[in-house]
Amino acid sequence: MTKIIPDYSFEKAAARRGYTRIVGVDEVGRGPLAGPVVAAAVWLDPAAIPSGLNDSKALSAKRREVLYDEILASADVSIASCSVEEIDEINILQASLRAMERAVAGLSIKPDYVLVDGNKVPPAFGLDAEAIVKGDARSLSISAASIVAKIWRDRLMVDLAQQFPGYGWEKNAGYGTKIHMEGLRNLGVTPHHRRSFKPVHNILYQDKNISD
Repeated sequence: MTKIIPDYSFEKAAARRGYTRIVGVDEVGRGPLAGPVVAAAVWLDPAAIPSGLNDSKALSAKRREVLYDEILASADVSIASCSVEEIDEINILQASLRAMERAVAGLSIKPDYVLVDGNKVPPAFGLDAEAIVKGDARSLSISAASIVAKIWRDRLMVDLAQQFPGYGWEKNAGYGTKIHMEGLRNLGVTPHHRRSFKPVHNILYQDKNISD
């Protein structure tokens, strides 16, 4: 199986069609039971692209940290999120799209073309865009966005873990690991848990049944 390495071909193809400010956008945190969903939008300076960019999941934590700093130093970056309350209200897919819309809107210079990781283009972009399945492993701009979003969210979950110890968020980033599930059963639901997600909803419902 040939290993896919992200390159600049999607960006170059858009430039050949006349676009001049091409950005990549990606989100992280669809699956966790706690914490916001976070998106990053990144415009890479073609003359200063950090070397070694890849899908954040394919990189070591140490390498991600180094690249995060390099991206912030050389690119136009915007980070945005959608809160737990919004996730519960509009569902995780819509919240992910909304976080990406906010990230793109927050860039210091408005782009004219957006490369989006996944198979859906957020409807409110109001910009020409294309969705790229597995884009974080195929487009350098999306790879950069995936790294920025992951590092930012992981750091946030470490901070939240200090306020709400016992769920292992500093290691599991809010995903439903064994320690997280034990924390939910023993300590209960925090304000940072997604109540619309089944494991959290079930615990809330059990508690309600017991108290009724």
